[in-house]
Amino acid sequence: AFRNLPGVELCCVSRLNLLQLAPGGHMGRLCVWSQAAFDSLDTIYGDDGKNIPQPAMINADLARIINSDEVQSVVNPAKRSEKKPLRKKNPMKSLKALEKIDPYAAAARRSETAAMEARA
Repeated sequence: AFRNLPGVELCCVSRLNLLQLAPGGHMGRLCVWSQAAFDSLDTIYGDDGKNIPQPAMINADLARIINSDEVQSVVNPAKRSEKKPLRKKNPMKSLKALEKIDPYAAAARRSETAAMEARA
């Protein structure tokens, strides 16, 4: 009957995981347990909770593990790029770029600007 209520999720105790209890890592979800669910927890995890699953990693601080001296001494050094690619210059605005493409056009533009300066 609870399946028809919006926002209410049902799950079996044997398939229960942390992502269902705290989605996104945020605690604070209301969980309603039945007596049968508590009884089945004893069969899954043993009496007094002795067989609780252990985490795969003892230290979950991944950045600290990666930057540790033990790991950094084994991995290859970071690849550095030698040069940044140069930006393409516009030959219509840059005289040096125009000179690379067409030396005669650059000389013509220089003589034209010199003639304009002489007139002024």
